[in-house]
Amino acid sequence: MSLKRILLPVAIYCFSAGSLFAEGWIRVNQLGYIPNTTKVAVMIADDTVSPESFQVKALKSGEVVFSGTPRTEDGSVWGMKAAFRLNFSELTQPGSYFIESSGFRSPEFRIDQNVYEGAADFLLNYMRQQRCGYNPFLEDSCHVHDGTIVDHPEKSGAYIDVHGGWHDASDYLQYTNTSANAVFQMLFAYEKNPEAFKDVYGANGNKGPNGRPDVLDEAIWGLEWLMRMNPAPGEMYNQIADDRDHAGYRLPNKDSVDYNVPFGRPVYYVTGERQGLGPHLNRTTGVASTAGKFASAFALASKVLKEENPEWAAEMLQKAKEAMRFGEQFPGAAQTACYVSPYFYEEQNYVDDMELGASALAFSENDSLDKWLKAGDFWGEVEPVTPWIELHGARHYQFYPFVNVGHYLMASQGNEHFKKKYTDFMRKGLLALEKEAASDPFRIGVPFIWCSNNLVTAALTQARLYHEVSGDQQFLEMEAALRDWLFGCNPWGTAMICGFPGVADSPTHPHSAFPLLLQKNTIGGLVDGPVYKTIFESLRGVGLLDDDEYGAFQNGKAVYHDDIGDYSTNEPTMDGTASLVCYLSSMETYNTPELDRDSQGAVVRVNATQPLIYLVFPADEHFEGASLVLDVLDEKDVKGSFFLTGKCLKKRGNRKAIDRIVASSHYLGPHSDDHLLYADWEKRDSLLVAYEEFKIDLKKNLQSIEEKGASMENVRWFLPPYEWYNKDVVAWSRNLGMEVVSFTPGTGTNADYTTPGMANYKTSRELLDQLWRFEEKNGLNGALLLVHPGVHPDRKDKFYNYIGDIIDELRNRGYRFEKL
Repeated sequence: MSLKRILLPVAIYCFSAGSLFAEGWIRVNQLGYIPNTTKVAVMIADDTVSPESFQVKALKSGEVVFSGTPRTEDGSVWGMKAAFRLNFSELTQPGSYFIESSGFRSPEFRIDQNVYEGAADFLLNYMRQQRCGYNPFLEDSCHVHDGTIVDHPEKSGAYIDVHGGWHDASDYLQYTNTSANAVFQMLFAYEKNPEAFKDVYGANGNKGPNGRPDVLDEAIWGLEWLMRMNPAPGEMYNQIADDRDHAGYRLPNKDSVDYNVPFGRPVYYVTGERQGLGPHLNRTTGVASTAGKFASAFALASKVLKEENPEWAAEMLQKAKEAMRFGEQFPGAAQTACYVSPYFYEEQNYVDDMELGASALAFSENDSLDKWLKAGDFWGEVEPVTPWIELHGARHYQFYPFVNVGHYLMASQGNEHFKKKYTDFMRKGLLALEKEAASDPFRIGVPFIWCSNNLVTAALTQARLYHEVSGDQQFLEMEAALRDWLFGCNPWGTAMICGFPGVADSPTHPHSAFPLLLQKNTIGGLVDGPVYKTIFESLRGVGLLDDDEYGAFQNGKAVYHDDIGDYSTNEPTMDGTASLVCYLSSMETYNTPELDRDSQGAVVRVNATQPLIYLVFPADEHFEGASLVLDVLDEKDVKGSFFLTGKCLKKRGNRKAIDRIVASSHYLGPHSDDHLLYADWEKRDSLLVAYEEFKIDLKKNLQSIEEKGASMENVRWFLPPYEWYNKDVVAWSRNLGMEVVSFTPGTGTNADYTTPGMANYKTSRELLDQLWRFEEKNGLNGALLLVHPGVHPDRKDKFYNYIGDIIDELRNRGYRFEKL
């Protein structure tokens, strides 16, 4: 019996009509729920129960905060006599809770806007663990001599440098198709939700920030490998090694498998024809599936990395176009190769890959938008719905990737015709999933074939992207069910991500050499997930190494085991994990204000679609106008956002004004402790402080704010001193849980610090005139309007004296005021 089974009792016994003792369980999303989202728990029981109600109770007090009526479902599909859906979506108050009904009690859970904070970054732990070449988890290198070209008409037997990339799963094979999809998904996640990612690790995966978000470090690691696997136009390689790799548990840096090739492991050339070095051949029909995946990854990378590395971005853009031409020349699907047994990734479709490549080029290269949209449409309308969804099944990786992001890209390019066509395609797929889910108490409509959690992730991604592009709310409950499934609202009551923090139960014994040989978990890895019971029972070589802690829940249509011996349900996969990064990053930014950023990544507008203005008041040594400003804000019933340095906060003469800021619930945030200059005035990307110095300074500033009585739960925004910073500072701030803000460029009021002796001196009248001109031309929706509440004594014309007039005029122009 495992320790986890002892620590996590899964049942409560109760008396009910129909049986003396019924055993039942209430399954919830153990991570928690965002307030304004669908919230449904599922209760299952092994005997007949007839609950009339359920109660959500506060964790500490036990007070009932919500009561609802269970909805009866068919529990037999999961081997249960009874099942109920418990909808408590109306409960939106943040807090910690549990659910009770019929004497059964759920695990505790939270309702909070930030329940998914850090979730996307957490998955990257597994991606770093999967690295080939230098592996930061092992602090060692593996497979550095890869490899020997095979199946090439002229180069077979020659050496090719293809070190790097990621191992595909718990084996050490490497595939272009899964790796290219992983690269695309991580780049796509960053492009959509950059604020979700921090910079804690370096490019080599070791601890220590490098000024670049970790998700980009990981994507670049994969991109560099893809470049090696596509060294020239029309020359592509599809995989490293083959199923001879399946030779038992061993660490990658101690890999002893002999492939009988002169250099490292075999590297399979993309032939476009049936392929295999042993007695078994795959069913390859062309190259377009691989070429399209190369194209999509390279195209999106060229956009995301253009500013950081324009030369490399231009090279990748060219390679994306070359890959598309190669795919057009040789349509068809390229499958992986096998040697020992007829086991391979049986990809059959390729039009989705070509659509994604073309639509990614349209997204990345505005100069040829119409050309690439036309090409994307040519391929996209051939396959309106990913086939596994309509067929409710597939052979192994037969239809891959499992979600067609190309439909979303086609729908979001600003062309109304394409938007309608491709949102309709996405909707059709979701309708098919919804139909399958209708009879399942957990509302899961994916087939339980191998990698079912990858299908759950795909369905989640399609549901979220569809909602974003269409605004249609029909599938939000199904999306919630799919999301909750991965975090414990499933028959087994376990999250499906190894070692995930904040949940009561998650995989601790995945099928991998790491826990067996090193007693270390594959942290962050999304496991394969449940398979149909019929599939599991037909497998060879699978055997549980421990007691089945989920034995009571294995009598339904699918089974799952947290056991090293079960390679069918409990093996983490690199591509599934990378794909989930995108969805979880969307959850981290769910319902947060729309943010406009400057070239360095700082927020310069918030909710730019709304007539909202945020008054920002930064101060260091000069604070003489604070009382006047606070008097005006009180009179006008306006909340402001004050950013004060440690020096300002500690100055005895400022105490009364600071106490008023806190007591009146204005925002009080950091402006650095010692008002340091972080970046060179002339060369902005040159840092003048090191990360440790920055961290110490900011933490001192935050400590001073806390000492003044401000609620630290609300201290999220940071205004750097001098309003001068660079991308490194923005990334460092995010590491410490802070988001950098600055004034909205062009408003001009930030120049109110200037004195008559300065070349850039502006009178208050000039500043007001500039502000009104800017508003008339550009509008001030979501603007951060900066006014210093104290300036140098040499400036007698104090701009803060006009703050009341500014508020009145902007209100007359239809604006409202909010604090950050």
